[in-house]
Amino acid sequence: MVYDAIIVGARCAGASTGLLLARKGHQVLLVDRSAVPSEIPHGHFIHRGGPQRLHFWGVLAEIEASGCPLVTDVLMSMGGSPLVGKGLHLDGVPFGCGPRRGVLDKILVDTAVAAGAELRDQFVVEEFLSEDGRITGIKGRDLRTGHRFTEYGRIVIGADGRNSRLAQTVQAPVYEEQPVETFYYFSYWSGVPINRLEVHVGPQQIIFAFPTSDGLFGVFVSRPVAEFHRFRGDIEANFMQALAQAPALAAQVRAGHREERFYGTADLPNFFRKPYGPGWALVGDAGHHKDPYMALGIADALRDAELVVEAVHDGLAGVRPMPEALAGYEQQRNEQSRPLYYENLARARFTPPPPEFAQIRAALLKNRDQEDINCFMMVNLGLLPREAFFHPENVGRIMQRANVGMATAVQV
Repeated sequence: MVYDAIIVGARCAGASTGLLLARKGHQVLLVDRSAVPSEIPHGHFIHRGGPQRLHFWGVLAEIEASGCPLVTDVLMSMGGSPLVGKGLHLDGVPFGCGPRRGVLDKILVDTAVAAGAELRDQFVVEEFLSEDGRITGIKGRDLRTGHRFTEYGRIVIGADGRNSRLAQTVQAPVYEEQPVETFYYFSYWSGVPINRLEVHVGPQQIIFAFPTSDGLFGVFVSRPVAEFHRFRGDIEANFMQALAQAPALAAQVRAGHREERFYGTADLPNFFRKPYGPGWALVGDAGHHKDPYMALGIADALRDAELVVEAVHDGLAGVRPMPEALAGYEQQRNEQSRPLYYENLARARFTPPPPEFAQIRAALLKNRDQEDINCFMMVNLGLLPREAFFHPENVGRIMQRANVGMATAVQV
């Protein structure tokens, strides 16, 4: 048979793409080299609209039922007293969650299969087939049986990660490429009773910590890539030394028990790739990868799955020519990704925030108005537009209240 779409990679981007295409009635083949489910050493906190998409697709409740808590509170520290946002929701859905990848990928794949997609895991793609410059299918091998298969598709979609073999085969152009900025190390602890996201920004460092599946607590540390080789010389000692910059968090982590080894990488390129061509498309990290500083990866993958599915569906159904539809996908992806891409790069370079940011943060700490703090957090987490908080009347009100409070304190 000829599939409507063959998707190479059945992780979050590929499984989501397969799920949505199958729900539109298309014949979908999902293949992945690994067993599904299986863990991969990647960051996995989902926010910036990701939980809302998962809820809309009907899988967020399964993620929660798997034992992964949904997160509504966030602590952000930049030295000194932290700001704490409480009860943060968007459209009634908690702002974040951090399921382990084995959990998330399995739920998405199972939902895709239930929608009619065919899954072949432990299947290695050995060759991409082409005819007259157009990708037409795949040749591959079942790693369990050794049997080889040739399959054809009206489109082949690469959801096979930042080192995408499909992208390499078609020589997909890379643009807006930027150098690697940071490295990450992380692990998981039991016995840490923290149910919120914690972000601690220090000099040339960020700590990112959150509850995850199986009662565990994930802790991630990032520093400039120039320190990678020094840091890996004694990972545990350097990790705990870095964690000491957040004393309260460090104390709770030390009181817990580390359940897994440390994972780490400096293979964190920043780029866009042209995500389509004759007979092929790219989604997720295969088409756009960036430093994990702002934890954009999974949320972007879920968003781009929706975008590419709308384009591919239009092309398959004859609503628009496939090249025109996929060109629209690239345009939409870039328009939505580009501002955050450069903001993320600035943060990964540990660029200090503008003075007015520090001033408004100090005013919020002074006033301790939870509604204002929550709105500030929602804007910084991408849940509200910037103008919802940073408009002259609102900023003036907050600053005036803080100044009055300071003047009163001086008089007393």
